[in-house]
Amino acid sequence: MSDNEALDVEEYSQAGSGASLTYPIQCSALRKNGFVVIKGFPCKIVDMSTSKTGKHGHAKVNITAIDIFTGKKYEEICPSTHNIDVPNVSRKEYTVMDVQDGFLSLLDAGGEVKEDLALPEDDIGKEITQMLKDGKEPLVSVISALGKEGVVSVKVSNN
Repeated sequence: MSDNEALDVEEYSQAGSGASLTYPIQCSALRKNGFVVIKGFPCKIVDMSTSKTGKHGHAKVNITAIDIFTGKKYEEICPSTHNIDVPNVSRKEYTVMDVQDGFLSLLDAGGEVKEDLALPEDDIGKEITQMLKDGKEPLVSVISALGKEGVVSVKVSNN
């Protein structure tokens, strides 16, 4: 036994929950308004069509989808028997308490504060700032997929 063997101890600095960001599903099992990963982006399917089996025996699925964070349109064609990744998408409601340095200060139903989400630069962001100026309490829907998060909608809290 050498002197270095006692030092060869494996250390793990972080352990994940074991949940995957995506899961595979057969292309033919996808449905309109479902989610799919196209070119590494989480997208919502807006149109789907299936072509007939060709000379080589595979029916193709044509998918048109829109990125859930940017709104950019993507298209994918894959054989119906092949697998494609579907993102694990979760949606959560938060109450906006304040906006500081371009970041939202959010409060969830359990009383936990979240301050790492940027204020959107589109109409939703303007609507949130206007509601706060008017003394209203904005309630935002935050969607998360593939390790990213974004505000997708805002409404006035009825508390």
